[in-house]
Amino acid sequence: MTTFQYSLVFLVLMAVIVAGDVANVTYDGRSLIIDGEHKILFSGSIHYTRSTPQMWPSLIAKAKSGGIDVVDTYVFWNVHEPQQGQFDFSGSRDIVKFIKEVKNHGLYVCLRIGPFIQGEWSYGGLPFWLHNVQGIVFRTDNEPFKYHMKRYAKMIVKLMKSENLYASQGGPIILSQLCAKQIENEYGMVGRAFRQEGKSYVKWTAKLAVELDTGVPWVMCKQDDAPDPLVNACNGRQCGETFKGPNSPNKPAIWTENWTSFYQTYGEEPLIRSAEDIAFHVALFIAKNGSFVNYYMYHGGTNFGRNASQFVITSYYDQAPLDEYGLLRQPKWGHLKELHAAVKLCEEPLLSGLQTTISLGKLQTAFVFGKKANLCAAILVNQDKCESTVQFRNSSYRLSPKSVSVLPDCKNVAFNTAKVNAQYNTRTRKARQNLSSPQMWEEFTETVPSFSETSIRSESLLEHMNTTQDTSDYLWQTTRFQQSEGAPSVLKVNHLGHALHAFVNGRFIGSMHGTFKAHRFLLEKNMSLNNGTNNLALLSVMVGLPNSGAHLERRVVGSRSVKIWNGRYQLYFNNYSWGYQVGLKGEKFHVYTEDGSAKVQWKQYRDSKSQPLTWYKASFDTPEGEDPVALNLGSMGKGEAWVNGQSIGRYWVSFHTYKGNPSQIWYHIPRSFLKPNSNLLVILEEEREGNPLGITIDTVSVTEVCGHVSNTNPHPVISPRKKGLNRKNLTYRYDRKPKVQLQCPTGRKISKILFASFGTPNGSCGSYSIGSCHSPNSLAVVQKACLKKSRCSVPVWSKTFGGDSCPHTVKSLLVRAQCS
Repeated sequence: MTTFQYSLVFLVLMAVIVAGDVANVTYDGRSLIIDGEHKILFSGSIHYTRSTPQMWPSLIAKAKSGGIDVVDTYVFWNVHEPQQGQFDFSGSRDIVKFIKEVKNHGLYVCLRIGPFIQGEWSYGGLPFWLHNVQGIVFRTDNEPFKYHMKRYAKMIVKLMKSENLYASQGGPIILSQLCAKQIENEYGMVGRAFRQEGKSYVKWTAKLAVELDTGVPWVMCKQDDAPDPLVNACNGRQCGETFKGPNSPNKPAIWTENWTSFYQTYGEEPLIRSAEDIAFHVALFIAKNGSFVNYYMYHGGTNFGRNASQFVITSYYDQAPLDEYGLLRQPKWGHLKELHAAVKLCEEPLLSGLQTTISLGKLQTAFVFGKKANLCAAILVNQDKCESTVQFRNSSYRLSPKSVSVLPDCKNVAFNTAKVNAQYNTRTRKARQNLSSPQMWEEFTETVPSFSETSIRSESLLEHMNTTQDTSDYLWQTTRFQQSEGAPSVLKVNHLGHALHAFVNGRFIGSMHGTFKAHRFLLEKNMSLNNGTNNLALLSVMVGLPNSGAHLERRVVGSRSVKIWNGRYQLYFNNYSWGYQVGLKGEKFHVYTEDGSAKVQWKQYRDSKSQPLTWYKASFDTPEGEDPVALNLGSMGKGEAWVNGQSIGRYWVSFHTYKGNPSQIWYHIPRSFLKPNSNLLVILEEEREGNPLGITIDTVSVTEVCGHVSNTNPHPVISPRKKGLNRKNLTYRYDRKPKVQLQCPTGRKISKILFASFGTPNGSCGSYSIGSCHSPNSLAVVQKACLKKSRCSVPVWSKTFGGDSCPHTVKSLLVRAQCS
């Protein structure tokens, strides 16, 4: 048994805001202190650029309802300063409006300035023009980089101050990654590459943070030696197990990024992280004196346009508690809401300053908090993969495998991370308009440029990013050569990049692409050459800029060698005269807009697969209702889509995972992008196989809900009709039974009970059947309680179902219902 007492050492004086009132804030080695009270805070990342202003109020309200205290967001430098000295804070870039919306909901803000953010965002959030600054080296003790970084940081801080958004001004921005700002992100991952210059840079950033005089402290993620006053913090999935702790006893334990799933790249299956696993590691972190947890992401959203980094799909963290469309991802949202409520019940003893650690077994531990019997909370941890029965304070507790139990009064279990009371949702998509008629579509095919039509010339192969300057994903590189006689030949291109399309004498001969983990590839294609002059055109394609690692400014993308074998000898083209064209003709004319569309000659759609690089145009009406809208591109190959001139992102349906599935089929169209009717849809299809006749306009909704709760589950800490409990009414709740709670989305009611079984049903909400023990009254009882209601609850109790037909057996209730 170990016991220790926290000393309250006040490090920083600052101010914080709740509902518009200034409050004094300090912190010590235990937690943030607001108006003299220690606080445990739960934060959720919601990026303003990955949604729309029309979505912000709903997203923030749902986060608050889920028990979130703080909204965390990056500030995206390349979004706000796309050209040096030219700033943009309009539309979805309006960070001031976003922060004020958070304030209107009574939440705090964690503002992560960066300036490097990574975040699976193009170039890690750095503007590409920075790459062209003479002598610059990113993220190290380099004067040009430090000059621009300081200028940018001062600009953002000045903007926040001018709008009175800092806590000391009555705004919602509070401290460090505990919710104010970060300076640099995950620098420990690249610092070793810069050696002494890296160490000097870290010290310089700390000095800069102080000079900016925001009235709030700063944080560095994954930087164990973050210098004072910067707070070191943990990123990852298991910070309760991996975090070494603050580098000073006077700093609180902060978890800046608890990954609720993981970003997905083209060609890879999604990483699914369960609600139980997230809850386990959060509860463990709290047990080990963590006081701030940020969920990355709480809402991931959409990588609109060309903002995703290399190979990252357009949908971002769709498995977060709020999905890409802003719908509740259940049971993740509900289970974490229960966890937050249970921890808040323990907040007073947790933060009282006294902790005792008791071993309950080889892999079982009790963390006990509080100074006196009537102010006691305990967290029981079982890190074994098997169930374990332990003795704690003269009582017996059955701990589920790999679970944490929260006891707000050191007696009764209010929450267990492995026992889910929250319902499961089924998200469905329904086609509202089929674009299957050829008469609906027009097409415009790109022409392959010849050497004489290009304006950029070089005697060697040029690097892709330096040439395009991030103005397009596409770079044509062309050359011409003489062949004494026509002959079958082989083209070999060693390419370092994302994708490559090859054309000889205007004819498409083939494509090849890399992967997220292996960018280098060899395109090798058979072809026929003409007797005389031959034209070779290669279209280099990027699928996002790189976003991580040291020396980002030195990254190379493009063809490294080009050669042709004609059966007798090999031609090397590395030092030939090459002509270059940045971008496609359709991009140049903005054919995805109403005005630009009139600048090219469209033809009626014809089912021809002879040539890739075709633009398709159609119109559609907005589906009725308020359900989110999605574009089904399952019949297409690779390219980009626009609606009314706004890009909804890249797509790459033809790049399948190892299971044979596309990484993404549906692409979010925010309703704010739409008009009531005659919406302009333009698709750029790179591949020959894409078929626009298979495209549909769909709506997305939750159509089924399911609950599966055991009679050994704790009673829900909160319910849809009642607010969460507090320490004064703890006794009231413990004599109540667990229950299945179902709730349909707003505007829908439970129209049908698809399955109901009280007893020992087989399986879970994903796949189920009646087990060996089943109450024949199950369906009737559930129908009476739930039909024609928007929400209902059914106690998991034998008396509810007319008696116990199989005593001495752990029972559960599994219900699946349809919402209409």
